[in-house]
Amino acid sequence: MRRKIPSTTSLMAFEAAARHGSFARAADELFLTEGAISRQIGRLEAFLGVTLFQRIGNRVRLLPSGERYAKQVREVLDRLDRDSLYLMGQPHDGANLDIATIPTFAMRWLIPRLSRFQQKHPNITVHLAERMEPFVLAGSGFDAAIHFEHPAWTGMRTHRLLSEVLVPVCCPDLLKESPGGATLDSIPRLHRRQNPDAWQRYAQETGIPLSNPAIGACYDLHSMLIEAALAGLGVALVPRLYVENELAQGRLVAPWPEGKTISKTFCLILPESIELSGEPVQAFARWILGEANTS
Repeated sequence: MRRKIPSTTSLMAFEAAARHGSFARAADELFLTEGAISRQIGRLEAFLGVTLFQRIGNRVRLLPSGERYAKQVREVLDRLDRDSLYLMGQPHDGANLDIATIPTFAMRWLIPRLSRFQQKHPNITVHLAERMEPFVLAGSGFDAAIHFEHPAWTGMRTHRLLSEVLVPVCCPDLLKESPGGATLDSIPRLHRRQNPDAWQRYAQETGIPLSNPAIGACYDLHSMLIEAALAGLGVALVPRLYVENELAQGRLVAPWPEGKTISKTFCLILPESIELSGEPVQAFARWILGEANTS
């Protein structure tokens, strides 16, 4: 069945006129005459059988039906523009992978290792996008996701990568400056807003007494907590896998024990099994599983 889709020229003229509230300004933007804009919009209205603008002398006013349609057309044109630029930037002899992931995991673990993947597969370009919450992978436009284990991934193929074990860290100077000795309770505690009871659970697991474990500054992301700890603002309870470099360099210290329970588990999520996936996805999946095994 033939699709009921207006011409792109008419849609672009309409979107510009709706955004500016003026045929003249739309004409200036699109390098057309005002009459050409008017004719394109007239053709669009005839195609749709709907009046989009009210014409009062030399002025025009977008009608309610036009306002709704303008928003929808703008979203479609923006998406078409992004998709076109994406394809234009794709190498002729290569492939693209779109991976959704948690931002701190990407910055602290994945990106520092991606050069090794590029060395092995120079013809595959990996694009990363942030997704804080689980989502429906099918139809999302992503080839894979790296996220926490979650019931939302039921039906998908999940492959465990790493476990998130929390450890208190701070900059070395805080241990020297802490009044009454370097006790965990004497240093300001930093909190992740999404995990407000983490310090209380840590105290129960380790037997380290903490007075008022909920007191302290809150941050949204683990990456913020790490930067705050590096800045000497307090002690942060963060996944060890995020701070291995800082601990090795001595920029952060962790003289206290790790938490006894695994907080969360990172997984690679695929819409189908690795063997049935396309070659670029197979290459990335096998690489990241290998990296996780050696971490």
